[in-house]
Amino acid sequence: MRGEKKINIKNIINILFENFGGKFSDSLGIKLKEKNPDEIFKWFLASVLYGARIGEKIATKTYYEFEKRDILSPSEVLDTGWDRLVEILDIGGYVRYDFKTATKLLNIMKIVQDNYNNNLDNLHESALNFQDLEKKLIEMPGIGPTTTNIFLRELRGIWKKADPNLSSFAEAAAYNLGLLNIVAKNSKQKRENLNLLKEIWNKSKKKGYSFSDFEACLVRLGKDFCRKKPTQCIIRTFCKKPC
Repeated sequence: MRGEKKINIKNIINILFENFGGKFSDSLGIKLKEKNPDEIFKWFLASVLYGARIGEKIATKTYYEFEKRDILSPSEVLDTGWDRLVEILDIGGYVRYDFKTATKLLNIMKIVQDNYNNNLDNLHESALNFQDLEKKLIEMPGIGPTTTNIFLRELRGIWKKADPNLSSFAEAAAYNLGLLNIVAKNSKQKRENLNLLKEIWNKSKKKGYSFSDFEACLVRLGKDFCRKKPTQCIIRTFCKKPC
């Protein structure tokens, strides 16, 4: 870790959790710890919504619209049809992206239904390793690296092969806090940063939480403060990089 000043990692972790909570899936009431395919699909649906070029609040509101109507399986999304999906997306706030997102959802769910028998665990089982798992997701129409990272990072410890590199937001936040020495410029450095942050967590972990919770805190910090409004960040005094 960089910087001459000794970093109180446990203190940083406690403050991160106090201000940013844990996993995004937990905040939605999705119980990934149960390893239930239905819960995993709920997070998959939410991840597709979060992965769009749309605000987090809109994506969250839209997920709840799906939940309110009990449209929480591939077959239920397909049965809903394009027109009604557009209506739900509009209510959630996807006004400019409603047509595109409705089409994307139908295309994705058709693949999950036809190729994986409506069960994403089958997708995981069919993958050779974590790289192949990411590749299979990215090959789905409308799912890119961002959505894939959102989905898989909260499945660490749930799916054996779910082990994506850190998102740019988490990496930036960890670097600013002095937990990482560099911002990765290639795949090798990305893997090294991930492994270093895992080591840091394993030495100073917070009871009752997982590395995915820690990562989610860093994502929120990086996305909402390091990128947008650093001067309003409550933990900026811990940062090694001046805001």
